[in-house]
Amino acid sequence: MPVLKELDLVGTSTVGWQEAVKEAVATASQTVRHIEEVEVVHLSARVSDRNISEYRAEIKVGFRVERES
Repeated sequence: MPVLKELDLVGTSTVGWQEAVKEAVATASQTVRHIEEVEVVHLSARVSDRNISEYRAEIKVGFRVERES
């Protein structure tokens, strides 16, 4: 039976929340193998001059723990 581990991450984007999530997953996948799920925990944004300047997505990434043979 597989064991999953969770990693808390924050992705950012100047385009939107979906892109912030994608950026966090893409960056994590460079060093974490077997990512199987993503949970969006919180969405927020930074405002500058009355406009959104940065979208932020706090996520949990679930990945399968590798077992030694």
